[in-house]
Amino acid sequence: MLELEPVPGVRNLHPAYCSLLIKFDAIGMRHQELEAILRKYLERLEEVRLPEPRRVEIPVCYGGEFGPDLAEVSARRGITQARAIELHSSVEYLVYFLGFVPGFAYLGELPEELVIPRLAAPRKRVPAGSVGIAGNQTGVYPFATPGGWRLLGCTPFKMFRADSDGLSLLSIGDRVRFTPISRERFATLESA
Repeated sequence: MLELEPVPGVRNLHPAYCSLLIKFDAIGMRHQELEAILRKYLERLEEVRLPEPRRVEIPVCYGGEFGPDLAEVSARRGITQARAIELHSSVEYLVYFLGFVPGFAYLGELPEELVIPRLAAPRKRVPAGSVGIAGNQTGVYPFATPGGWRLLGCTPFKMFRADSDGLSLLSIGDRVRFTPISRERFATLESA
């Protein structure tokens, strides 16, 4: 609603799981004024028609150099690597919000058998396209960046798309399914 009917002075919106950070011009508007305007928006919340969620399939090559944490995750959870892949790719995930870096979508929820904490110390460099898990979430790193999620695989898909309107392959509310692919298929898709 705030995107369709912007409030003058609001500079940026940052949605999260159950909150919305609103950056606004604090010189041109007092906090109480913005709060009064936002309360009027909340009164009309039921009128908002959300777009139909898109269904997005993301191919993933699991394990090996693409998923260096797959063996450890499987061992710690007491399942085989094949079962971990089956579990990760059997769920349709909801895009809760985007953050951390442009194009990084927080997806949930993981099957209980895969829930595992973040790494104790983050890696200094996680390759772009890496598919990771942390807690009950999964996500895809759009850029090479430091990160503390456990890496199960990698996708050849570009998550951040500077040449598209939305800038990201995924949007809040989308439904995502990961599909296992071979190294050969990964190479073919990556070069396409």
